[in-house]
Amino acid sequence: MTYLLALLVAALGVAGVVLGEADDSPGLQFLGVVLVVGAVVFAVRLARRGRSR
Repeated sequence: MTYLLALLVAALGVAGVVLGEADDSPGLQFLGVVLVVGAVVFAVRLARRGRSR
């Protein structure tokens, strides 16, 4: 379930980057990149925590 949340946040970030590119909005692109990077970090931390148990 938590991986699904990370996937949805990453998809939202990708959409933000694409829409920011179409609208020429550097702020929206930056927020999209931050969302994608945050989702990847979150998923990696979940995977590492699950493996160590």
